[in-house]
Amino acid sequence: MYFHFRAATSEDIPVLSELIAASVRELQIEHTPEERELALATIFTIDTQLILDGTYSVALSEEGILAGCGGWSKRRTLYGGDRQIQAIAPELLDPSHDAAKIRAIFVHPAYSRQGLGSAILARSEKAAQDANFTGFEMGSTLAGVPLYTLKGYRKRGTITVPIGAEKTITIVRMAKSANPA
Repeated sequence: MYFHFRAATSEDIPVLSELIAASVRELQIEHTPEERELALATIFTIDTQLILDGTYSVALSEEGILAGCGGWSKRRTLYGGDRQIQAIAPELLDPSHDAAKIRAIFVHPAYSRQGLGSAILARSEKAAQDANFTGFEMGSTLAGVPLYTLKGYRKRGTITVPIGAEKTITIVRMAKSANPA
């Protein structure tokens, strides 16, 4: 299937929120329904800074339907959105020694298993490389770990993330060099 990509805009936020919710509710089966709903209210929310920075993209199907989204960041924040419980780290990264952050890749369930997540990841990595970053880092959901491992990312540890109501979920810190030796 063919997908058209473009930069996300603030006008996309309502439909992005719907896509993220559908993706989390149907594809993040490693978490209980309660955990998914709490995460949708905190970390699985829009990070408007990515949109403002111009580093977040949307993928549209041949019919013009929003099928996926994702991007990268030149800022320290590893994961999450505007409403996350933990502090956001908006400081700029230095491409000469920091890894770009691959961020917030979500695919609508109707378009899963069609290569879209891989395409979003590849576009995000290329854009970060074009900005002179030579490495990538991410905070992956448990559901994303198999894909990112297949694409050359290696686990660097786990992070326990509060999502409210005294509940947490696990995020896996993963990294990859843009030019593996």
